[in-house]
Amino acid sequence: MPVTPLDDHQWAITTPASTYVIAVEIDPLTGEATPRQKYWGPRLPAEAARQVAASGARRHVSSFSTPAEVEELLPVDGGTRWSTPSLQVAFGHVRSLEPSFAGASVHDEGGGAQRLDLLLVDAYHPFEIVLSVRVRDDTDVIERWTTVRHRSDAEVTVTRLDSGNWFVPDAASYRYSGVFGAWAEELQLQRGPLPVGELVFTSRQGVTSHTANPWVMIDDGAATEEHGEVWGVALAWSGSWRLTTTHRPEGGVCVSGGFGHDGLRWTLAPGEELVSPAALGLYSAGGFGAASRSWHEYARRHVLPTAREERPVLYNSWEATTFAVTEAHQLELAKIAAGLGVELFVIDDGWFGGRDDDTTSLGDWWPHRERFPDGLRRLLDGIRDTGMRVGLWVEPECVSRDSDLYRAHPDWALHMTHRRRDEKRGQLVLNFARDDVRDWAFGRLDRLVTELDLDYLKWDMNRPFTQAGWPEREAEQDRVWIEHTRNVYRVMDLLRERHPRLRIESCSGGGGRIDFGIMRRTDEVWPSDNTDARDRQTVQHGFSQLYPAGTMSAWVTDSPNPTTRRAMPLRYRFHVAMAGVLGIGGNLPEWTSGELAEAAELIAQYKEIRPVVQHGRQYRLAGTPGQERSAVQYVLDDRVVVLVYNPLGNAKRGPRHLRLTGLDPDALYEMTGDGSRWHGSVLMSAGIRPAAWEPIGADHRSELVVFRKVRTSVAEPVP
Repeated sequence: MPVTPLDDHQWAITTPASTYVIAVEIDPLTGEATPRQKYWGPRLPAEAARQVAASGARRHVSSFSTPAEVEELLPVDGGTRWSTPSLQVAFGHVRSLEPSFAGASVHDEGGGAQRLDLLLVDAYHPFEIVLSVRVRDDTDVIERWTTVRHRSDAEVTVTRLDSGNWFVPDAASYRYSGVFGAWAEELQLQRGPLPVGELVFTSRQGVTSHTANPWVMIDDGAATEEHGEVWGVALAWSGSWRLTTTHRPEGGVCVSGGFGHDGLRWTLAPGEELVSPAALGLYSAGGFGAASRSWHEYARRHVLPTAREERPVLYNSWEATTFAVTEAHQLELAKIAAGLGVELFVIDDGWFGGRDDDTTSLGDWWPHRERFPDGLRRLLDGIRDTGMRVGLWVEPECVSRDSDLYRAHPDWALHMTHRRRDEKRGQLVLNFARDDVRDWAFGRLDRLVTELDLDYLKWDMNRPFTQAGWPEREAEQDRVWIEHTRNVYRVMDLLRERHPRLRIESCSGGGGRIDFGIMRRTDEVWPSDNTDARDRQTVQHGFSQLYPAGTMSAWVTDSPNPTTRRAMPLRYRFHVAMAGVLGIGGNLPEWTSGELAEAAELIAQYKEIRPVVQHGRQYRLAGTPGQERSAVQYVLDDRVVVLVYNPLGNAKRGPRHLRLTGLDPDALYEMTGDGSRWHGSVLMSAGIRPAAWEPIGADHRSELVVFRKVRTSVAEPVP
């Protein structure tokens, strides 16, 4: 079984390729209980796990430090600890915890999953802490979270509740990997030496944010795409969050992660409990590539609601119309899009209220009274007559001052007493933590989906929280940072329950809300408002470190690009977008007949390779995407798809041969198109020479290469 008790105080958590050993140690002098990580690495048999649990080097302790803090599962604020706490609780004027061990229980959750719960209680106050660990028999990802319960008649204040602390085994040096960004420049991969001290990755915005994403990977500085040990921690949460890496001066590294950010206070009423989101840990011995593939497979098996579906090719009208949405123009776009092979048509911002620009009507979710006096049904039916499904853009979490909703309920917007209400993008944020706001949002969206028989919602969120107050809750108003996100989840969950065929896209001004929390409720995410294909390559590279290609919406838009003004060939734009879930976002009536014909051909090619791209194992090949020769490869069953890129025309240096990976070396593969046959061993050792990689030529060359396995052994006859 995945959870193996080694004795009353020690457990081995076993995944297909790793073992995680934890123990509860009792201080013989104070009686304080310390849950501690004893091992996290390659899979061990039970007896070997028992041996590592019994062994372990002691860290040097001085009167000024307790270096073993890094090994604790949940370092609490109190006692002889001075590093980053994972849990801070105040009982009146006392801000300290002294936990004792009250027992452990193992729960069989079905489907190959087991959960271990460790119960701790404070030595004096009736306060409980439950550390939960879930492990499944088909993934190396381990899930951890923390529950705190308050049993007394007095209030308790929580100022930090992390989901868990993860210890990275000792190494001579440490390197971190993560992503940073900004609007239109999200998910930029960065790697560097992990400095001694504390390094914090965080969002204080109320959403996941463009500036960072809630994950970090740690290695010893020698890991590559295909080799080396990598430890990763990710947080499944879509609001404010914080990941703190601590590199002790004496050696040792840990990562503690949870929701919220510094300065928040969550008051627990008597009898109340607070549960953190899940923090996810992964060990991989196969380098960054294997780690990414493990994350992708975990998402497909245990996160995504419709992982087995093929995502449709969509058209989105935003860049063709902006706010000027009219029936005649939308139908014109729809007819052209359907002729190209598009399967889903999404009407973006501008269809509702009096929405003529970004200063008005958010919250008034009914058809634009002047443009659609008879409603949207005729337009949507006209689109369906072309054979496409239909979706709408919505932004339920925000409100315009100039709206019927705000005039009726100004108190529904986030605000603080005696403070101004700052606008961003001409709008305010609704307090989704309020039950009446949540119920209103669900009611409006449910009615919209029901009356219009919608197939798809593009759920946007175009600004962070400001003046994030909830005056009616007084001392408890910081709970808005938690309950807002939970109620967004609740509305999405209810919509999916009420409308099983409804599909939802997560967007937040581009890539501002991408994480495993929102992915549990949505079918795809929008990684960036920047659709420039060359810039998108670096965005997509960062995205792929954790998230699977089948969730990544990627559009082909006009040239020159609306954001960067960079011009590039239609073929290159398509090949970049074909690395995820293909979409079209250009002003199609202005495309030439040649461009439309080429687009139709490329869409047909994408549909042929779509199952492999969206569901296959992904491999990142060659150089840095968008900057030099690169390629991305997908493998599913006997099919292999490779998208090859060269952004630079005059590039004499760099590889001329592309070596594939993840193939059967003893098999024979046939290249689609020319029918040539290649040994798997040759494709992986010598490689192919893509035309796009020739050293002299035009900028932005690309190609699609497809193989199919025709024999499992070169010694076998062709069937």
